[in-house]
Amino acid sequence: MSLSGRVALVTGAARGIGLAIGRRLADEGARVALVDVDGPGVEAAAASLGRGALALVADVTRTEDVERAVAAAHARLGRLDIVVNNAGITGGSRLTWELTDEDWQRVIACDLTSVFLVCRAAVRIMLAQGGGRIVNIASIAGKEGNPTLVPYSTAKAGVIGLTKALAKEVATRGIFVNAVAPAVIGTDMVRQMSRETVDMLVAKIPMGRIGRPEEVAALVAWLASDECSFSTGAVYDLSGGRATY
Repeated sequence: MSLSGRVALVTGAARGIGLAIGRRLADEGARVALVDVDGPGVEAAAASLGRGALALVADVTRTEDVERAVAAAHARLGRLDIVVNNAGITGGSRLTWELTDEDWQRVIACDLTSVFLVCRAAVRIMLAQGGGRIVNIASIAGKEGNPTLVPYSTAKAGVIGLTKALAKEVATRGIFVNAVAPAVIGTDMVRQMSRETVDMLVAKIPMGRIGRPEEVAALVAWLASDECSFSTGAVYDLSGGRATY
C-alpha cells in the first residue's frame, strides 16, 4: 500500500486521529502537511513525524486561512494528492433546547463548513493535476444521530452528504472522495463529552470498547491508496459493529 511520491494534507492534525493519520501516511511513504489552528501543537506534531513533515497553522473555518494553507502545501511540496478532512469538535453535550446560536454555529463551522472550504480548494488543484484522493472524517453520529450532540450529528450528516455529492461530480476526473464514520475513538474530543454520554455511546458498540486513532488511520491509508480503485462516494463504518448498513 505504498504512497511513495504522494503528497498528503491532513487537517486537525496536531493530535489524536489527525496526527495518527499523518503518521500512517508518512509511514506509507507520503510527504505530509499537517494543518491545525494550534500552532505550537502542530509544530510539535510535524517534528515528531520527521521526514520533512510540514506544519501549517490555519483556522479551517476561515476561507482565507484554508486557501493559504492548501496553496502553501501545494507550493512547498509540489503536488497535492491526498486530503484528509479531520478537523472537528463535538461542542460538548447539551439538549437541543439548551443550545445557543453560538453553540450551533461553532460546531457547524468547524465540522461541516471547513470540509467544504478545504474540498473546494483541493479539488481545484486535483482537477488541474489529473486526480487525487479526498477522505472526509464523518461519524456514526451523522448516520444515527446522538442525543445531546445535535449540532455535531447534523454537521457529520452534512459531511456524508457532501462526500456523496462531490464524489459524483468528479467521478470521471480521477478524484476519489470517500468518508469514514467512526464510533467513539479515544481522543481529546471524546474527553469533552460527559461521562454519561461516553458510557451511552460505548454501550451501543458490540465489541464493547472505544476505538483507537490508529485504527482510523489504517482505513484512511487504504482509501488514500491505489488499492482503493472502484469505490467513491462511500461511507466506511468504523464502529466495532454498531453500524452494519
